[in-house]
Amino acid sequence: MDRTIELLTCNTVASLPSMKQILAIPRERPLRVTFGPAIQALRESIGAEWRDNLPNFSVGIHLERPEISISKLITEEEIAAHATFFAQCAKDYRTLATNLIHALASHFNDTIDPENAMHTFGKYKRGRQTGMMGDWEYRLHGSDCGFEHRKTGQTIEVYLLTSLEFGILDAYFFVQFMKTTEQYQPLPVDIYEDGADGFRIREKMVALGKFERIPGLIAGHDNIVVRDRSDV
Repeated sequence: MDRTIELLTCNTVASLPSMKQILAIPRERPLRVTFGPAIQALRESIGAEWRDNLPNFSVGIHLERPEISISKLITEEEIAAHATFFAQCAKDYRTLATNLIHALASHFNDTIDPENAMHTFGKYKRGRQTGMMGDWEYRLHGSDCGFEHRKTGQTIEVYLLTSLEFGILDAYFFVQFMKTTEQYQPLPVDIYEDGADGFRIREKMVALGKFERIPGLIAGHDNIVVRDRSDV
């Protein structure tokens, strides 16, 4: 899953990579374009144009350096080919998240509010925000509780603004879970851009009927979960 970054310094507009050249970039070889002094003022406008015309790429415009990084994202074909794997990972995520958050409630000698789990765990953000629970380190933060296994390094985030549905999949954290779970290694398909690739995986899995959107507790905000939730 290692990548080699191709470096390109451009001093004229004519020397910038063409759309054809960018579209040919393999996923394992991102491109970093450095804008020379003569065209530095065009960096943001060109970056915006590339973003508009490259929906299957991540285009990162550096805030300070005169650089734009371009990387090809996981394709819909790759996601569809490994849909069974992603669905199983989501089921495993839901099972582990549910078990851990109920164990944490027991650790606090508390009961999870069935209307909103945050009502239960929010009060522990002062004084008991972090700690150990067996082999798991927990950290309450924002609207989540993060867990990390101290021996294996496996990580998982449990979303708490929910009424007892703990399999909610954040794009970035779902990828982190897959990358830190030993039994999945090596992953059957490379994932380089954790947030952007994770977002594409979730959306395609919804389109394939493997994931689905369910109403969240926040008005107008849906959550994404695995469709098959029969094991927990």
